[in-house]
Amino acid sequence: MFEFPGDDWFHGLAREINASEAYREAAADWEGDIAFMIEADPERGVPADVWGYLDLWHGSCRDGRAISADEGAEAAFVISATYRRWKDVVRGDLDPVRAMMQGKLRVRGDLPTILRYVQAAHELVVICGAVPTSFPDDL
Repeated sequence: MFEFPGDDWFHGLAREINASEAYREAAADWEGDIAFMIEADPERGVPADVWGYLDLWHGSCRDGRAISADEGAEAAFVISATYRRWKDVVRGDLDPVRAMMQGKLRVRGDLPTILRYVQAAHELVVICGAVPTSFPDDL
């Protein structure tokens, strides 16, 4: 089990992305890195903001890890939300594209580009569910 939102979890996500034929097909033309900002929630076991990173390139993931806020600010896309919202995404209880449109996930970057790759985003959510995950507030 990988604890979300830890470095090991992002490494596990990268491995699952690279093992997914469905993602490879859906994101064959995607080029860009994405930073995820998970807001601190000390009451739920996340004492500080956590930044994760995926370097996505033509259907594969060249890198997945926890990063610093400074590194995250440099990504082509930054998606930020509360820990609770991210937990809902990882568990498959919240569709990330719908959440972006509703302002539940905040996006910095070219939203029309993301919307062109709705199927790839969907596959990423499916893949998140495949990562053996534990959450600090479930322990």
